[in-house]
Amino acid sequence: MTCKRLHRTVSDDEVAGSTMAKQHHASQEAKPAGATIYSVAERAGVSIATVSRVLQGATVVAETTRQKVLTAVEELGYVPLGAARSLAVRHHEAHGLVLPELSGPYYAELLMGFEARAAELAQSVVLVLTDSRTDLAAAVRQLATRVDAIAVFGAAAISRDVVRLLHARKPVVVIAGEPLDGVEAVAAENLESARELAGHVLDHGRHRALFVGDPDSGPDIRDRYAGFVAAHEDRGRTAAEPVGVGLREADGAAFARDLLRGEHDVDALMCANDELALSVMTTLQDAGKDVPGDIAVVGWDDVMTSRYVRPGLTTVRQPVHALGSLAASRLHDLVSGEPVRKNAQTLPTQLVVRSSCGCP
Repeated sequence: MTCKRLHRTVSDDEVAGSTMAKQHHASQEAKPAGATIYSVAERAGVSIATVSRVLQGATVVAETTRQKVLTAVEELGYVPLGAARSLAVRHHEAHGLVLPELSGPYYAELLMGFEARAAELAQSVVLVLTDSRTDLAAAVRQLATRVDAIAVFGAAAISRDVVRLLHARKPVVVIAGEPLDGVEAVAAENLESARELAGHVLDHGRHRALFVGDPDSGPDIRDRYAGFVAAHEDRGRTAAEPVGVGLREADGAAFARDLLRGEHDVDALMCANDELALSVMTTLQDAGKDVPGDIAVVGWDDVMTSRYVRPGLTTVRQPVHALGSLAASRLHDLVSGEPVRKNAQTLPTQLVVRSSCGCP
């Protein structure tokens, strides 16, 4: 079989891949087959090896080449072989959920809300945890072959390209993540409640407040710090730079030890979540510090423990269970044929005042 010569300079790899793609395409013309890796390679003008590398999330592929492959995948509606076989079943009666981990109260509550609503809709749940994965892109693609739709938590370290590829074939909902064109999103409100919380602390007469948490870890933490900054600006003051620590218990204890060594001069701490706040407060108290007398400490989430520690933790209640439930509901709606909602659905949050801020 003679193949037309390409009128441009290409690599040997691309020439071989293009030739294979054309030969395969010619042999399949009489069959009403769906898109294959060969047709994707032909459309993108690359080899099947390059297509495979892009779909596996390899970083060695040039950006322009990667975009060509992703565009071809979307235009052709390509489904990898395992997923194509599963399409014959039509419905798996299952929803996928991708989370970073299950440690700490937040993710457990989110999962409970998601599972409870999925059960009401007669859907099972297939869970993938990303923090323990070295082959994340492959794991998520494999998940797509087993479920009808997928919810992805924004901090799950999944690239936008992988979400985009998933969305090309499956309904996808992003939970508390960066917005992506054409992909539905659900979230809880952060900025205004953070502004109210920080303002409440400052109005207790605190002058050296510090935000504890990394705004670069996700849009929710970024918005909480933005609210912290806004509260200072409302009072004609300048907010301190954030202390970019992680969000786990151990991160809070480590920060508190730094504080006790005199590395920060503060009289109030606004922590990015309750797990940090409770860990910081306990470590300070164990060292003889008075909370809130010496240092006010506030958090975010309103986990159950916040009500029972002494002093009670002032925090912001966010509807984590309801957020998980909403994500499961929207997946079901999308699978049932409803259109994607262009604007993110945002659930309200609420300031909960106890005594760690200095209130009686």
